[in-house]
Amino acid sequence: MKKSLLDTIIRYVGAGTVIEALRKACYFLSNIFEALFGVSDSLEPPRCMSVEGRRNYSKIGNEFLGYFVELGGLKKTDRILDVGSGIGRMSLPIARYLSKEGSYEGIDIINYGVRWCQKKITPRYPNVWFQRVDVYNKTYHRKGKQKASEYKFPYGDDSFDFVLLTSVFTHMLPVDLENYLSEISRVLKKDGKCLITYFLLNDESLDYIEKKQSRLAFNYWYEECRIEDKEVPEVAIAYEESRIRKLYEQNTLKIVDSIHYGAWCGREKFLSFQDIIVAQKL
Repeated sequence: MKKSLLDTIIRYVGAGTVIEALRKACYFLSNIFEALFGVSDSLEPPRCMSVEGRRNYSKIGNEFLGYFVELGGLKKTDRILDVGSGIGRMSLPIARYLSKEGSYEGIDIINYGVRWCQKKITPRYPNVWFQRVDVYNKTYHRKGKQKASEYKFPYGDDSFDFVLLTSVFTHMLPVDLENYLSEISRVLKKDGKCLITYFLLNDESLDYIEKKQSRLAFNYWYEECRIEDKEVPEVAIAYEESRIRKLYEQNTLKIVDSIHYGAWCGREKFLSFQDIIVAQKL
Protein backbone atom coordinates (compact mmCIF):
# COMPACT_ATOMS: atom_id res chain seq x y z
CA MET A 1 0.00 0.00 0.00
CA LYS A 2 1.31 3.44 -0.90
CA LYS A 3 2.05 5.74 2.01
CA SER A 4 0.78 9.30 1.86
CA LEU A 5 3.13 12.25 1.98
CA LEU A 6 1.91 13.02 5.53
CA ASP A 7 2.69 9.45 6.67
CA THR A 8 6.21 9.79 5.27
CA ILE A 9 6.77 13.14 6.98
CA ILE A 10 5.52 11.79 10.33
CA ARG A 11 7.82 8.77 10.02
CA TYR A 12 10.93 10.91 9.60
CA VAL A 13 10.27 13.92 11.80
CA GLY A 14 7.74 12.61 14.32
CA ALA A 15 4.04 13.25 14.89
CA GLY A 16 4.72 15.89 17.55
CA THR A 17 6.80 17.95 15.14
CA VAL A 18 4.10 17.80 12.45
CA ILE A 19 1.38 18.82 14.91
CA GLU A 20 3.52 21.68 16.22
CA ALA A 21 4.16 22.90 12.67
CA LEU A 22 0.44 22.81 11.84
CA ARG A 23 -0.47 24.73 14.97
CA LYS A 24 2.31 27.24 14.34
CA ALA A 25 0.88 27.83 10.87
CA CYS A 26 -2.55 28.28 12.43
CA TYR A 27 -1.10 30.85 14.84
CA PHE A 28 0.26 32.97 11.99
CA LEU A 29 -2.89 32.58 9.88
CA SER A 30 -5.05 33.67 12.80
CA ASN A 31 -2.86 36.77 13.20
CA ILE A 32 -3.36 37.61 9.53
CA PHE A 33 -7.12 37.06 9.83
CA GLU A 34 -7.29 39.36 12.86
CA ALA A 35 -5.26 42.03 11.11
CA LEU A 36 -7.56 41.94 8.07
CA PHE A 37 -10.91 41.70 9.81
CA GLY A 38 -10.24 43.19 13.23
CA VAL A 39 -11.35 40.11 15.17
CA SER A 40 -8.93 40.25 18.08
CA ASP A 41 -10.87 40.29 21.34
CA SER A 42 -11.33 36.56 21.92
CA LEU A 43 -9.60 35.15 24.99
CA GLU A 44 -9.87 31.63 23.60
CA PRO A 45 -7.38 30.40 20.99
CA PRO A 46 -8.38 29.26 17.50
CA ARG A 47 -9.66 25.66 17.57
CA CYS A 48 -6.61 24.33 15.70
CA MET A 49 -4.23 25.75 18.33
CA SER A 50 -5.99 24.09 21.26
CA VAL A 51 -5.55 20.35 21.79
CA GLU A 52 -8.97 20.00 23.38
CA GLY A 53 -10.87 22.35 21.06
CA ARG A 54 -12.70 25.49 22.19
CA ARG A 55 -15.48 23.79 24.11
CA ASN A 56 -13.23 21.68 26.31
CA TYR A 57 -10.66 24.48 26.56
CA SER A 58 -12.94 26.45 28.88
CA LYS A 59 -14.58 23.41 30.47
CA ILE A 60 -11.32 21.78 31.55
CA GLY A 61 -9.80 25.08 32.70
CA ASN A 62 -12.76 25.78 34.97
CA GLU A 63 -12.79 22.18 36.18
CA PHE A 64 -9.18 22.44 37.30
CA LEU A 65 -9.65 25.84 38.92
CA GLY A 66 -12.11 24.03 41.17
CA TYR A 67 -9.44 21.45 42.02
CA PHE A 68 -6.83 24.14 42.70
CA VAL A 69 -9.16 25.87 45.15
CA GLU A 70 -10.98 22.93 46.74
CA LEU A 71 -8.17 20.36 46.84
CA GLY A 72 -5.12 22.62 46.89
CA GLY A 73 -6.46 25.52 48.93
CA LEU A 74 -5.46 28.09 46.29
CA LYS A 75 -5.96 31.66 47.53
CA LYS A 76 -6.70 34.77 45.51
CA THR A 77 -3.51 36.38 46.82
CA ASP A 78 -1.17 33.46 46.05
CA ARG A 79 1.87 33.63 43.82
CA ILE A 80 1.45 30.78 41.31
CA LEU A 81 3.81 28.93 38.96
CA ASP A 82 2.32 26.93 36.07
CA VAL A 83 4.91 24.58 34.57
CA GLY A 84 3.66 23.71 31.09
CA SER A 85 1.21 26.59 30.70
CA GLY A 86 0.52 25.68 27.05
CA ILE A 87 -2.06 27.82 25.30
CA GLY A 88 -3.48 29.25 28.55
CA ARG A 89 -6.13 26.67 29.40
CA MET A 90 -5.39 26.95 33.13
CA SER A 91 -4.18 30.54 32.96
CA LEU A 92 -7.46 32.22 32.07
CA PRO A 93 -9.62 30.90 34.93
CA ILE A 94 -6.76 31.55 37.35
CA ALA A 95 -6.32 35.09 36.02
CA ARG A 96 -10.01 35.78 36.60
CA TYR A 97 -9.82 34.26 40.09
CA LEU A 98 -6.74 36.09 41.40
CA SER A 99 -6.91 39.42 43.18
CA LYS A 100 -4.49 42.23 42.33
CA GLU A 101 -2.27 41.00 45.19
CA GLY A 102 -1.91 37.57 43.59
CA SER A 103 0.24 36.72 40.56
CA TYR A 104 0.79 33.96 38.01
CA GLU A 105 3.88 32.85 36.07
CA GLY A 106 3.50 30.41 33.18
CA ILE A 107 6.42 28.67 31.48
CA ASP A 108 6.26 26.40 28.45
CA ILE A 109 8.44 24.94 25.70
CA ILE A 110 6.07 25.64 22.79
CA ASN A 111 6.69 29.09 21.40
CA TYR A 112 3.36 29.73 19.63
CA GLY A 113 1.42 28.99 22.83
CA VAL A 114 3.56 31.33 24.90
CA ARG A 115 3.30 34.09 22.29
CA TRP A 116 -0.48 33.77 22.08
CA CYS A 117 -0.79 34.04 25.86
CA GLN A 118 1.57 37.03 25.98
CA LYS A 119 -0.45 38.76 23.27
CA LYS A 120 -3.95 37.94 24.51
CA ILE A 121 -3.92 37.34 28.26
CA THR A 122 -1.21 39.51 29.82
CA PRO A 123 -2.57 42.82 28.39
CA ARG A 124 -5.90 42.10 30.13
CA TYR A 125 -4.38 40.70 33.33
CA PRO A 126 -1.08 42.50 34.09
CA ASN A 127 -0.30 40.21 37.05
CA VAL A 128 -0.21 37.18 34.71
CA TRP A 129 3.02 36.55 32.77
CA PHE A 130 4.39 33.95 30.39
CA GLN A 131 7.83 32.95 29.15
CA ARG A 132 9.18 30.33 26.79
CA VAL A 133 11.81 27.88 28.05
CA ASP A 134 14.10 26.20 25.54
CA VAL A 135 13.91 22.63 26.90
CA TYR A 136 14.10 19.54 24.69
CA ASN A 137 11.16 17.16 24.38
CA LYS A 138 10.97 14.54 21.64
CA THR A 139 7.22 15.02 21.20
CA TYR A 140 6.79 18.79 21.61
CA HIS A 141 10.15 20.52 21.12
CA ARG A 142 12.85 18.52 19.36
CA LYS A 143 15.01 21.60 18.82
CA GLY A 144 15.24 22.41 22.52
CA LYS A 145 18.80 23.27 23.61
CA GLN A 146 18.52 22.38 27.32
CA LYS A 147 18.00 18.96 28.84
CA ALA A 148 14.98 18.71 31.10
CA SER A 149 17.13 16.67 33.48
CA GLU A 150 19.43 19.69 33.99
CA TYR A 151 17.02 22.61 33.63
CA LYS A 152 16.66 25.03 36.53
CA PHE A 153 13.46 27.01 36.86
CA PRO A 154 14.20 30.75 36.37
CA TYR A 155 13.08 31.67 39.89
CA GLY A 156 14.66 31.92 43.32
CA ASP A 157 14.17 29.56 46.24
CA ASP A 158 10.87 29.81 48.15
CA SER A 159 9.25 31.97 45.44
CA PHE A 160 5.76 30.50 45.09
CA ASP A 161 2.75 29.60 47.21
CA PHE A 162 1.35 27.21 44.61
CA VAL A 163 2.84 25.21 41.72
CA LEU A 164 0.77 23.31 39.17
CA LEU A 165 1.59 20.86 36.39
CA THR A 166 -1.24 19.41 34.31
CA SER A 167 -0.39 16.80 31.66
CA VAL A 168 3.35 17.46 32.05
CA PHE A 169 4.77 14.49 33.97
CA THR A 170 2.65 12.27 31.72
CA HIS A 171 5.15 13.23 28.98
CA MET A 172 8.43 13.26 30.92
CA LEU A 173 11.01 10.50 31.38
CA PRO A 174 12.28 9.51 34.86
CA VAL A 175 15.48 11.55 35.03
CA ASP A 176 13.60 14.63 33.78
CA LEU A 177 10.71 14.14 36.20
CA GLU A 178 13.11 13.76 39.12
CA ASN A 179 14.82 17.05 38.31
CA TYR A 180 11.54 18.92 37.88
CA LEU A 181 10.16 17.57 41.15
CA SER A 182 13.32 18.77 42.90
CA GLU A 183 12.89 22.20 41.29
CA ILE A 184 9.24 22.33 42.36
CA SER A 185 10.28 21.73 45.95
CA ARG A 186 13.02 24.36 45.68
CA VAL A 187 10.79 27.17 44.40
CA LEU A 188 7.87 26.39 46.74
CA LYS A 189 7.62 28.32 49.97
CA LYS A 190 7.39 26.37 53.20
CA ASP A 191 3.82 25.05 53.51
CA GLY A 192 3.25 25.89 49.84
CA LYS A 193 1.35 23.37 47.75
CA CYS A 194 1.64 21.72 44.37
CA LEU A 195 -0.99 19.97 42.26
CA ILE A 196 0.34 17.57 39.63
CA THR A 197 -1.36 15.06 37.31
CA TYR A 198 -0.06 11.57 36.45
CA PHE A 199 -0.81 8.17 35.01
CA LEU A 200 -0.15 6.06 38.12
CA LEU A 201 0.39 2.32 38.08
CA ASN A 202 -0.96 0.43 41.08
CA ASP A 203 -2.84 -2.84 41.61
CA GLU A 204 -6.13 -1.33 40.48
CA SER A 205 -4.93 0.41 37.32
CA LEU A 206 -2.75 -2.56 36.32
CA ASP A 207 -5.75 -4.85 36.68
CA TYR A 208 -7.78 -2.66 34.32
CA ILE A 209 -4.88 -2.59 31.86
CA GLU A 210 -4.55 -6.39 31.92
CA LYS A 211 -8.28 -6.69 31.28
CA LYS A 212 -7.87 -4.31 28.33
CA GLN A 213 -10.33 -1.82 29.81
CA SER A 214 -7.81 1.04 29.88
CA ARG A 215 -7.73 3.77 27.23
CA LEU A 216 -3.95 3.53 27.38
CA ALA A 217 -2.20 0.14 27.34
CA PHE A 218 1.33 1.17 28.45
CA ASN A 219 2.63 -2.13 27.07
CA TYR A 220 6.31 -1.21 27.01
CA TRP A 221 8.82 -0.79 29.82
CA TYR A 222 11.26 2.08 29.28
CA GLU A 223 13.86 2.79 31.93
CA GLU A 224 11.81 3.02 35.16
CA CYS A 225 8.41 3.73 33.63
CA ARG A 226 5.92 2.29 31.17
CA ILE A 227 5.21 3.93 27.83
CA GLU A 228 2.55 3.86 25.13
CA ASP A 229 4.77 4.40 22.06
CA LYS A 230 8.20 2.75 21.62
CA GLU A 231 9.26 5.19 18.91
CA VAL A 232 8.37 8.33 20.87
CA PRO A 233 8.31 7.47 24.60
CA GLU A 234 7.17 10.94 25.65
CA VAL A 235 3.77 10.53 23.95
CA ALA A 236 2.37 9.05 27.18
CA ILE A 237 4.23 7.84 30.28
CA ALA A 238 3.02 6.00 33.38
CA TYR A 239 4.82 5.62 36.71
CA GLU A 240 4.49 3.18 39.57
CA GLU A 241 2.66 4.95 42.37
CA SER A 242 5.13 3.62 44.96
CA ARG A 243 8.02 5.24 43.07
CA ILE A 244 6.27 8.61 42.92
CA ARG A 245 5.50 8.47 46.63
CA LYS A 246 9.20 7.90 47.39
CA LEU A 247 10.23 10.83 45.20
CA TYR A 248 7.83 13.09 47.08
CA GLU A 249 9.34 12.02 50.39
CA GLN A 250 12.86 12.64 49.07
CA ASN A 251 11.86 16.17 48.07
CA THR A 252 10.17 17.05 51.38
CA LEU A 253 6.73 17.02 49.79
CA LYS A 254 3.92 15.52 51.86
CA ILE A 255 0.91 14.18 49.96
CA VAL A 256 -2.24 15.87 51.25
CA ASP A 257 -5.05 13.47 52.16
CA SER A 258 -5.34 10.78 49.47
CA ILE A 259 -4.51 10.58 45.78
CA HIS A 260 -7.43 11.45 43.51
CA TYR A 261 -7.48 8.72 40.87
CA GLY A 262 -8.58 9.30 37.27
CA ALA A 263 -10.68 7.63 34.60
CA TRP A 264 -7.82 6.93 32.16
CA CYS A 265 -7.50 3.24 33.07
CA GLY A 266 -11.22 2.51 32.95
CA ARG A 267 -12.10 2.73 36.65
CA GLU A 268 -15.73 3.54 37.43
CA LYS A 269 -15.10 5.93 40.33
CA PHE A 270 -12.83 8.83 39.47
CA LEU A 271 -12.35 12.59 39.80
CA SER A 272 -10.81 13.65 36.48
CA PHE A 273 -9.16 11.88 33.53
CA GLN A 274 -5.62 11.76 34.93
CA ASP A 275 -4.63 10.97 38.50
CA ILE A 276 -4.15 14.03 40.72
CA ILE A 277 -1.70 14.44 43.60
CA VAL A 278 -1.78 17.45 45.91
CA ALA A 279 1.23 17.86 48.18
CA GLN A 280 2.57 20.37 50.66
CA LYS A 281 6.19 21.38 51.18
CA LEU A 282 7.36 20.58 54.69
